[in-house]
Formats: sequence, C-alpha cells, structure tokens
Amino acid sequence: MLTEPVVSLLARQSGVVGRAQLLTAGARHHDIARWRRRRELVIVHPGVYVDHTGDLTWQQRAWAAVLACGPPAALWAESALRAHDGPGRTGGKEDMIQVAVHRSRSVAAPAGVGLHRKARLEERVLWNLAPPRQRYEDAALEVALGRTDPLDAIGVLARAVQQRRTTASRLADSLSSRLRAAHRDWISGVLRDIANGTCSVLEHGYLNLVERPHGLPSANRQGAATASVGMIYRDAEYDTGLVVELDGRLFHDTADQRDEDFERDLDTAVGGQDTRRVSYGQVFDRPCSTAGKIGRLLTQEGWLGRPWPCGPGCIAPQVFAVERTA
Repeated sequence: MLTEPVVSLLARQSGVVGRAQLLTAGARHHDIARWRRRRELVIVHPGVYVDHTGDLTWQQRAWAAVLACGPPAALWAESALRAHDGPGRTGGKEDMIQVAVHRSRSVAAPAGVGLHRKARLEERVLWNLAPPRQRYEDAALEVALGRTDPLDAIGVLARAVQQRRTTASRLADSLSSRLRAAHRDWISGVLRDIANGTCSVLEHGYLNLVERPHGLPSANRQGAATASVGMIYRDAEYDTGLVVELDGRLFHDTADQRDEDFERDLDTAVGGQDTRRVSYGQVFDRPCSTAGKIGRLLTQEGWLGRPWPCGPGCIAPQVFAVERTA
C-alpha cells in the first residue's frame, strides 16, 4: 500500500511521480519494486511512474515529460500554452510534449517528448506552477516565431490577447527582451496592429503580396476624404473608383465600430465609389486569389489591364479569368 507522503505527492502531480521524489518521500527501493509488482505504480518513462494502468491524460503526460527530463525542466512552447490554457482547452492535438532544459545539460528525450535546450531558462519559467512552464508571453512568442505561415503567427498572437491571457504591450516587452528573434520588426508591427487597430502590417502585405507582384495599378494610399463620420483616410483608393479598406482588426468589433465602418462604406457608395474590405487571411494566406478578384473588380470599373502571375503556381490569372466568365 502506498504511504501517505507518496499519496500526497501523487495528488499534487496528477498521479505521476519520479523515482527520486519517491526516495525523498521516504520510500525505499524494495517499496518501489513492491508497488510496481502490485501495479500501484506503472512505468511511463524510465524512473517515472503513474498510479493507474489506463491511458494517460494530457496533464499526466506533461508531468511525466517534465519529471523524466528534470530537474530542472519545464513545459515549453505549445505545451506551455496548453498548460496555461488549462483543462478546458479545446481544439488541437499534440502528439509530442515539449520540454525545455538548460542548454548546458545533456539529457536524452524519452519517447513522445520534444526536448529544447535553452539559455536563461531560470528567468523564462514559472517554477511555482505545477508542472513548471514557460512564461505565457515568452511561450506565445516562441510558438509564433516558429510558424512558417505568417497567418498562423498572427493567429497565435491574436488568440493570446483575445483570450485575455496577456496584452499586446506585454508581448512586445517580452519580444524586446529576446536576444534573437526572427522577423522581429514584422512581429512588432503585428503587435502594434493588435494593440491599436492600425493596419501597417496589413497595408505592407497588400502592397507587396497582392498589388505589386501581380501588376495591379498603384492605389492612392491614406487619402483624406470627408464623410458623415468626419474626416477619414482611405487605405487604398484606385483611380477607377474602387476603394480597398484593409481591415486589420483581429477581434470581433463592437457594434459602434462596425456601424462606423458601414457608414463609411455607404458614404463612399453615395460618392460613386465601390468599397471592398480585405482581411489578413485574404492578404497573407491567399494573396494570388485576392489579386485575381481585385483585378476583376478593377476591370468592371474601367481598368484595361489584367493581373499577371507572381511566380510559378500563381492562380491570379485563372481566378481573374473565372471571375470574368462567371
């Protein structure tokens, strides 16, 4: 029968315990051997046990990974975010538990564990949490910086703020403290967008992913106009009369904000122009398709050109042609 100190330890660690912890709690080697024979403790990784014989929960897998790689070790990146989100987290399935140790340590990762060796580990981890995990802002940035798809990176940062687990300002502070960060300026721009609703990153993406590489005419940018809501600045206004508004807000807007957008669009229509709103996904995830559709809208208003392919596999001309014949 398990001793009271061991039972208490298992209760604090979701039913998972390390051999070194058992010995510290007063167990002897023959006690551990007896508990294993009786299946009161079952091996998960070498020197790590769980108190049942069934499938492990995610929390138990996380504890087992940290105990197998430590001490000290902590959940990292996606696994740290999962732990911060808590048991109610929905969506996504991790096959690997991500764990970090100090870069000076030589540790073999057990099966099902992704091991990261990191500098400055002590200050980047919340050691008081169970199990220990990377600080939330640092983890969100770690995941975002590791994404190869810009839209995925934006989504990671936007969700972190939308779920009210952090703020764009705190993420920016964490980014500035990193010694190395790929695409630092771009990520900083995304965080500014999240913080204040400006579209600097989206404007740059529209120009360099949609408009220029596909040969669309150059738009007039941030042109001032008077509307019923006051002075407005149009993101991209074409000489044909088409106005493209780049909607950089990443969250559900308030009713007042959306009402103001609709009012701006109606004012533009009254003035004889057509407004189309373009989002992050349309710019960063499917720029070629967007270019083909914008090209078709421009031809409907008098443009005599046609979008050209930005490279092999570009679908802008095909989308343009389909839209013309639809």
